[in-house]
Amino acid sequence: MKLSTLTLSLALAGVGLSANAFAKVADQHTYANLDEVVSTHLYLDLNVDFPDKELEGFVEHTLEWKNAKARTLVLDTRDLSIHRVIYEGKDGTWHPAKFTLAQRDDVKGSKLTIQFKEQAKKVRVYYNSQPKASGLQWLTPEQTASKTHPFMYSQSQAIHARSWIPVQDSPAMRVTYKARIHTPEDVRAVMSADNTGAIIKDGDYFFDMPQAIPPYLIAIGAGNLDYKEMSHQTAIFAEPQILDASVWEFADTQAMIDRTSKMYGQYAWGRYDLLMLPPSFPFGGMENPRLSFITPTVVAGDRSLVNLIAHELAHSWSGNLVTNATWEDLWLNEGFTSYVENRIMEEVYGRERAVMEQALDTAGLKELLTQIAAPDTRLNLELHGRDPDDAFSSVPYTKGQLFLIYLEEKFGRDKFDPFVKGYFKAFSFKSVTTADFEGYLSENLINKYPGIVSKEKVHEWIHEPGLPADAPNPTSDVFDKVDAESKAWLAGDKAVNDLPAKQWIVHEWLHFINNLPRDLSKEKMAELDGAFNLTNSSNAEIAFAWFMLGVGNGYDAIYPALDKHLTHIGRRKLIVPLYKSLIKNGKKDWAKKVYLNARPGYHPLAQGTLDDMFNQ
Repeated sequence: MKLSTLTLSLALAGVGLSANAFAKVADQHTYANLDEVVSTHLYLDLNVDFPDKELEGFVEHTLEWKNAKARTLVLDTRDLSIHRVIYEGKDGTWHPAKFTLAQRDDVKGSKLTIQFKEQAKKVRVYYNSQPKASGLQWLTPEQTASKTHPFMYSQSQAIHARSWIPVQDSPAMRVTYKARIHTPEDVRAVMSADNTGAIIKDGDYFFDMPQAIPPYLIAIGAGNLDYKEMSHQTAIFAEPQILDASVWEFADTQAMIDRTSKMYGQYAWGRYDLLMLPPSFPFGGMENPRLSFITPTVVAGDRSLVNLIAHELAHSWSGNLVTNATWEDLWLNEGFTSYVENRIMEEVYGRERAVMEQALDTAGLKELLTQIAAPDTRLNLELHGRDPDDAFSSVPYTKGQLFLIYLEEKFGRDKFDPFVKGYFKAFSFKSVTTADFEGYLSENLINKYPGIVSKEKVHEWIHEPGLPADAPNPTSDVFDKVDAESKAWLAGDKAVNDLPAKQWIVHEWLHFINNLPRDLSKEKMAELDGAFNLTNSSNAEIAFAWFMLGVGNGYDAIYPALDKHLTHIGRRKLIVPLYKSLIKNGKKDWAKKVYLNARPGYHPLAQGTLDDMFNQ
């Protein structure tokens, strides 16, 4: 089957298969010489050193040589101390290997070049990470919920795995891995793998990931973690203080797995467990296979924010099973995942809620499109050497989702659902480019059902900036009713206490707040706050929307609660726009004081973003 004009070397890389699947693409963010040699399996033996804030030990790579003449392995590293390298030769004995560690590049880190006298079967790199590792966060006991144990966790996406493992850090290749992790006896370690070996807390843990995954999905966490099952296939790892609340909040996870498997093919990863991280985690969630990492900011007490779980679960098909080959193809991961997430929400919670979430996300995208450079509003992004973290915005997520909704509406679900399911099956355990997707789309949808969507329209969606004029514009009847209530209150035709807001769910509240006039008077702000105590909302999303409104129009009553919000939450979505708005609205000195106090508890990724913002 002709899939693209690019040369591909793709092989199944699932359970029990040693062959490695990688796409021969120009990944500008790796030093790895994937055309000559590929690491097919990793073995990690690491000690979690909390006092020195480092991982120390070795990684062993099993190598598959693509070039019979090659004798060099190139790995990606960032801020790693490399102590020694040895390799296993053809006769089974181990020998020292020569290596050089190049100067650090601000984006790519340092190139580690290892030279062999013969083509090695395996190579071991002994090393330790640094406290400043971009892919790790180390928290003191005081920075955790329990206040009794330290906590460490990783965030390897996009190219941060190289900050704690010397690895071929490209989504164009896949590896299986095993690991032995050593911690203090009263600290439990978990990984994006089979966590059976982590059930008994003893400080010596063994892990196995039998399915091949891209390196950015290798993940580790360690802390005062308890464990509780939600179903035969799902469980929560969390600090004791948040465990029961998390189990209740995410009780529908099994139903999500079952519904998605029926729509898009059987779940391929065995178990699907969740690790609840401290509030400093910079993202909503991370789709690490078998163990998604989740922010506690979505534990709202009413299951109103569980679309995040649907999103991370959806990655089990779009992203983890079928992976973007480069970070310029990120929309293939996130656009498909946002689409599947919304379909899951519709299946489990109904069409009305799913459409409300579509409408909220679309409104956010349209606002973003007015703020960023036109080239960055294309789906198939051109990074030109920039850090791949710059690729993450609502463009690959929501514009990608709207493109798939567009195709669904044009072709109908009776044709589009089999297409999506077939796409996941055709590229299972493989990495694909946008060109590969376009080839598959043309052959299996556009050409198969001619006269519905043109190739020119597909090109417009993927390669042109902004949204096409005929892009879907999701609207909700529920939101229409909220708008009518808001209009009546603003006009003085309805008292604030007569608003039916106490019956609103979070989506209605977000629509209401986000659509209030940006110059709403302080009197009106105080009126709303007095009736509904929005400044002290326990829902992180509602609080964020309210704080954004309050900062913009000088409602000073929010500032004590805003200080607490910014100090205790590290999720970038919920803090970065607030700091930006504070600076824009003349509150830079106040914001910087809060930031300097909060900074030690933020993840390095959040620190980097905010350091740059305050230094401009």
